[in-house]
Amino acid sequence: MADPVVQIWTDGACKGNPGPGGWGALLRQGAHEKKLHGGEPDTTNNRMELLAVIEALRALKRPCVVTVHTDSSYVQKGMTEWLPNWKRRGWRTADKKPVKNADLWQVLDALAERHALHWKWVRGHAGDPGNECADALANLGVEELLSRRP
Repeated sequence: MADPVVQIWTDGACKGNPGPGGWGALLRQGAHEKKLHGGEPDTTNNRMELLAVIEALRALKRPCVVTVHTDSSYVQKGMTEWLPNWKRRGWRTADKKPVKNADLWQVLDALAERHALHWKWVRGHAGDPGNECADALANLGVEELLSRRP
């Protein structure tokens, strides 16, 4: 039996950078959709972009063929261009500095090994329905976080 084919759209949001942030993901397999979101009180936009992909991949119950649609060139280039060199250098950049968000990159790298991943960069706020949904979910993550504050 072939691995399921899944489309995922992800986005992160941050009110201040750093500040309260949210992440959102839309997963679609055929006619089935799943929407996920969450937030963190003190974070950055890049961490939320990464966490959106991580949580989406964690939601998959078995290996899949996945296309990740992201408006984050940081995430897309990190996974398709920078990651092998970071790993080879012991999680250091070309100028020998520690990789920012290495904790999340390592989690994402491990999750990615389970799936056949394809990365597609999409322009944010340009009318892509999946991206607009992920953006709304990320903002919902921030709103829910802020509404729980005393």
